[in-house]
Amino acid sequence: MTVDARSAASGAVSVLPGDDASVVEAVRRAGGTVVPLGAATRGIVWVANSGAAKLADALERHPDVSWVQLPWAGVDSFAATLERFRDDGRVWTSAKGSYARPVAEHALMLALGVLRESPRRARAREWEADERGRSLFGARVGVVGGGGITEELLRLLEPFGVEATVVRRSEVAVAGAARTATDAAVREVLGDAEVLFLAAALTERTRGMVGARELALLPDGAVLVNVARGALVDTDALVAELASGRLGGAGLDVTEPEPLPAGHPLWQLDNALVTPHVADTEAMTVPLFAARVQANVAAFLGRGEWVGRIDLHAGY
Repeated sequence: MTVDARSAASGAVSVLPGDDASVVEAVRRAGGTVVPLGAATRGIVWVANSGAAKLADALERHPDVSWVQLPWAGVDSFAATLERFRDDGRVWTSAKGSYARPVAEHALMLALGVLRESPRRARAREWEADERGRSLFGARVGVVGGGGITEELLRLLEPFGVEATVVRRSEVAVAGAARTATDAAVREVLGDAEVLFLAAALTERTRGMVGARELALLPDGAVLVNVARGALVDTDALVAELASGRLGGAGLDVTEPEPLPAGHPLWQLDNALVTPHVADTEAMTVPLFAARVQANVAAFLGRGEWVGRIDLHAGY
């Protein structure tokens, strides 16, 4: 199955699992038609970050659907569905890149917060003057992942004059990075990173990629920032390194497990700054996702290029 003018001519799109006003308006602005799921449906915009089994059932019952739009940049919760329909010719798109700016902004906030001892100082209940705290200016920075978050983060880091190395699948240069390295050089990159940002997709290849061995390679006092997925990191190993005081700290918008249970050691550590997966809040994402839907409905109707197309073999 491929998307062509005949299959998409009506621009008949179903917004599931329930109509979302901003998405419905985006479909219509692009010239599409919003219809209930049925024989006329040719495209599906899925607006929930769950319900993969329901989506799979809809695709099985409606084989003429030729395009599916997913709501978030990360698609790991739909991994089994993506694999199941991988070779049937459907086009799958995600929101990757759409939320890059707010997530990169949050990553920078976490790094600065940890470097400036904010977790400890925010918990203080009396004046505790000391000389602790470091600057980001001129730091050696590693960024794992080569997508939109990394690109936006490097722009934000430019005024700080950091020396940034990006680790990604290929050595294709990334604007703003002094160097781009592949996974094969990750140990070398870790050994030099005063601040390490994780912005990679969660796949079977990247799950658990930062474990005890990788954390031990980071320099004493290094800071880890994770705005990708909690499962990239071995949480127990991270807690051990933070509790020992060898690592300078961690800024985490994502954790494993998630939600992070009350009483978990990460909540207690003075060198851990944890936020509850809020790098891109609803107020930020709603208009950004609507813009992505509008662009892809236009592509569906043959008036542009797909944005955020998922590589079904890579899994993101």
